[in-house]
Formats: sequence, structure tokens, C-alpha cells
Amino acid sequence: MKRSFFASPYLVWMTIFIVAPIALIIWYAVTNMEGALTLENFIRFFDPIYADVLWKSIWMAFICTLICLLIGYPAALWLSDRGMDKSGILSVLFIIPMWMNFLLRTYAWMSLLESSGIIAQAVNGMLGWFGIDPIRLLYNDGAVMLGMVYNFLPFMILPIHSVVGKIDRRIIEAAEDLGANGWSVFRRVKLPLSVPGIVSGVTMVFMPAITTFVISVLMGGGKSLLFGDLIEQQFLFVGDWNFGSALSVIMMILILVSLGVLNRFEKSDEGGVW
Repeated sequence: MKRSFFASPYLVWMTIFIVAPIALIIWYAVTNMEGALTLENFIRFFDPIYADVLWKSIWMAFICTLICLLIGYPAALWLSDRGMDKSGILSVLFIIPMWMNFLLRTYAWMSLLESSGIIAQAVNGMLGWFGIDPIRLLYNDGAVMLGMVYNFLPFMILPIHSVVGKIDRRIIEAAEDLGANGWSVFRRVKLPLSVPGIVSGVTMVFMPAITTFVISVLMGGGKSLLFGDLIEQQFLFVGDWNFGSALSVIMMILILVSLGVLNRFEKSDEGGVW
């Protein structure tokens, strides 16, 4: 029997749950409520109200990805230097929060940041010592960013740790034997060889960050409207599936372009130094 026969169940699954829904979304995007072909849904997107929401989503996703990279890369390097036994245990500690339901993790942060929460009381208590009025830690862009970084940080750490942990120690030892100091070893050996992990981490954080809507709804209190929230509103509240589908197509195109740009920076193999 041909090996392609065993792939047929996946092809059927992919057709029903991937190809057909995407085709349906594209059809809704290029038609109006009467079923006539039109580009009005895409033209409507260029209204400054909707364009501003997209740019805000891109900016928030970029900042989230940058923060995750600044935190995740040193954490991945630190994990890779702990040895096989300790590194495995510490990696599990990073993964354990991901075993908990996404909504439960978000609600947990809401309980900590609300006015009666532990973190809010501690922060406002410290501000009170300096005569500063209490601040609100929840239902703003800062709370949304905190929720995004917390939920997506493991997706940055794990790919980088996986790549860095596979770097041949003999390469590092050779660089040290040739007189390279710690900074030179990092800049000319570790950093170039970890680029595939960085690209994977950036991809795995930026994509869900730009499409998120649950975090902004819960921790933003509806005051921080992102592109995912806009799409949700069109389908569930406004009932304009055509415009919502057009927004979804625009988001898909944006994601595909982002993936293409990121793949250009990813090395196809390991090796080489700067």
C-alpha cells in the first residue's frame, strides 16, 4: 500500500477543519449580506478607527515580544548552564503553569491586581508611604501587557533553551582557547548559533500576542480594544460576519507576511560565527 494512503485521514481532517473554514471566511469577506461580490468590507477597514486598532495591536504584540525576549533569552542561557539534571527540573517549573487552564491563569492575575488583591495592596501601601495617591493596576494597557507577557513567556524560553542546550561545548572551549573572553564567546558563538531558537520564540510569541482577545477583555476591562477583540465583536455582538471575515483575512495576511520576514532571518543550519 502506498504511504500516502495512511495520510488520507489527516487530509480529510485538514480539509474539513482548516481548508473549508478558511474558504468560508474568504467567501464572506468578499461578499455582502445579500451574497453579492464586493470589496466594500476591505475598503471599510481603512477607516481610521479600525486601522488604529490594528496598529495598536501590532505595537502591543511587538512590546510583548520584546519583553519576553529580554527576559527569556537570559533565562534560557541560565537554564542551559545548570547541567542536564537541574536544567530538566527547572524547565518543568517553567512548563507547569502552562498545564493550568489559560482562563484560570488570567483570573488569578486579576485577583492579584484588583484593589483588594495582594499585589495592589502592597504597591499602593508603598506609594502611600511617599504620599502618592493609590493607582489602579487592573483594567488598563499595563495590565493587558502583564497578562500577555506572563502567558506567552514560556513560548520564548523553551525554543531558545532547546537550541542553546544543543550547542557543542567544544566550540565554546575552542573559542576560549583562542583567547576569547566571556563577552566575545557570547557575541561570536552563542548568539549566532541561538538565532534559530530566537526566531522560533519570536514567532511563537508574536503570533498569539497580535491575535489575543481574552486577555484584553478580562484584564483590560473592555477599555483596551485590540484587533482580536474587534473581530470577536463583529461576529458575536454586531452580527456583521462579512466585515468580521474581512478583518480575519487581513489578520491572516499580516501573520503570513510576518512569518515570511522572520524566516528570512532564520538560519537553515547550525554553524558559523560573527
